Amino acid sequence: MSTHDLVIVGGGPAGLTAGLYAARARLDTVLLERLSPGGQVLTTDVVENWPGDIDGVNGFDLADRMRDHALKFGLEIRGTEITKLTADGKIKVLHGPDGEIRTKAVVLAVGAQPKKLGVPGEDLLTGRGVSYCGTCDGPFYREQTVVCFGGGDTAAEECVFLTRFAEKVYMVHRRDELRAAGILAERVMNNPKIELLLSQVPLEIKGESKVEAVRLKNLKTGEEYDLPCDGAFVFVGTSPNTEFLRGVVDMDREGFLICDRDQHTSMNGVFAAGDCCSKLLRQIVVAAGEGAVATYAAQRYLEEVHE
Repeated sequence: MSTHDLVIVGGGPAGLTAGLYAARARLDTVLLERLSPGGQVLTTDVVENWPGDIDGVNGFDLADRMRDHALKFGLEIRGTEITKLTADGKIKVLHGPDGEIRTKAVVLAVGAQPKKLGVPGEDLLTGRGVSYCGTCDGPFYREQTVVCFGGGDTAAEECVFLTRFAEKVYMVHRRDELRAAGILAERVMNNPKIELLLSQVPLEIKGESKVEAVRLKNLKTGEEYDLPCDGAFVFVGTSPNTEFLRGVVDMDREGFLICDRDQHTSMNGVFAAGDCCSKLLRQIVVAAGEGAVATYAAQRYLEEVHE
């Protein structure tokens, strides 16, 4: 069985940038992605803060460009899932349903997925009015009423996007002010279709075959009430896709991977980049930068340890 120089696990902006740098460095590299290359950016309608795209860029288009750029330099991309990481001396072994892949170094760019509210009715009605992607499902709610949960940048962006379709958008946040960046918060507050429900939390999502209402609690007054709606959108953060790495590399309490400034994890020869890492800011531009650093550091590692 052949041994690669580098295997990149994950095909979002971090993984694709890592792959671009690896391909340009002429490393024997393969990128593994269980879904379509692009990651969460595929579900983003408009990316406004990608440097150089002054008018914004569609997330799907940006992901396509990143993939095509890496392919131009000869990156190999395979569709497969990795469920386990082990070491055989200096060699890392990636395990999955398609067998084992051996490599001298690894870049983990496995990303993250939306967190759930954890309230009754959420799981039952997921796909029947409960959604975690406004860009994906917003068009289903033309001239209807939806409730959004969350107060950060993603929640603000998605709420504004949903006003393209919905007649009314309620934005529910547990704090007494939004956490979203200034300009995003301003867009929410200046949009006549959006009504802020601050200092409130969800208790239940109600409905038989589809979402009919959400039960809310006002944290200041203690009042509980049902708010009728046609859909419930959840934007309360992300959870890293790192469960298969538990006990293998160091991670924080929430499961995000702990790296040094060179994106090196606690396992020798294993690097990480993107939304799966423990850090202050999770943005496309950050993920791309970390992907570049991770591959450059992996290249240095290969020169020092395997030459």
